[in-house]
Amino acid sequence: MKILTINQRFGMGDMVILLPYIHAISKKFNTPVSLLAKESSRASDLLSEDEHVNEIITLDKEKDGLGGFLKLSKELKKRNFDKAFIFNNSLRYNLVSRFSGIKSIYQYPFSLRKNNMVLAAKTFTEKVVGQKVSTEPTLIIKKSSNNFDKKYKHILFAVSASGPTKIWDIENYIKLAIEISKKVECKFYIAAGPNDINLIKKFKESDVGKDCVSFEKLSIKETLPIIKNCDCYIGNDTGFGHISVALKIKSLFIFMDTPIRVYGSYAPSLISTVEPEGENQSTVHNTLGKKSISFKEVLEKTLNLII
Repeated sequence: MKILTINQRFGMGDMVILLPYIHAISKKFNTPVSLLAKESSRASDLLSEDEHVNEIITLDKEKDGLGGFLKLSKELKKRNFDKAFIFNNSLRYNLVSRFSGIKSIYQYPFSLRKNNMVLAAKTFTEKVVGQKVSTEPTLIIKKSSNNFDKKYKHILFAVSASGPTKIWDIENYIKLAIEISKKVECKFYIAAGPNDINLIKKFKESDVGKDCVSFEKLSIKETLPIIKNCDCYIGNDTGFGHISVALKIKSLFIFMDTPIRVYGSYAPSLISTVEPEGENQSTVHNTLGKKSISFKEVLEKTLNLII
């Protein structure tokens, strides 16, 4: 049996959050699945060692529009899929699946309302597999760095995000690192990319810069073994945070302008959160609360994770 799963979302974090459901479908039918996903989801890096996924089909710009529709349909048809599982309610992907000759198509029910992606995926998948599915994701990697000096606490800082309203100021992270270092010896790992050079530079030029390593020259795949051996994640609501959770790292997410009920509650044993003052499980898009984050709360919750 050949199975196609479809994730049209852009983000790394969204890709990670969907993993329990892709895994559940693979296990249900006792076969690895193919995954159609956008390049920005970094699925190729994240899932290169995952035995539940045997192929990533990239959903690139050439597959947009009418011409892209026909090109994608042709590409999928060559693979002779028996079933498609579509993690959205888009008519486009339903029609692409039909044009590709797929006989059994499973998809979210059509709705004009925006759904909670975690609950929607869980409800959809449990109906397919006929049993409960945990919302906690697992990233499968075969080896991890094991040369970390145990006399240090190894802390991953995610100092960037997909937009400026979601980024706690770099000076706060520097101050946090200084305060933590007064309590325990630390090494800091800066999860940020080539577009975040200014943030990385500020951290490296600070009083704690000598104790940091940055990720800007690494692929996502290359960062996974490093993240796996960190003691905790502290950072904005970003893809690196969700990767950390899927690698079973205790994580503190700072929510400023994204929906905490979606991105902050799917793995309660691993995720702690900080919201803008006055919010209580209520941060959403357009909360715009970056200036209302309590440094004291972030520091206290960080120390709780590492001491």
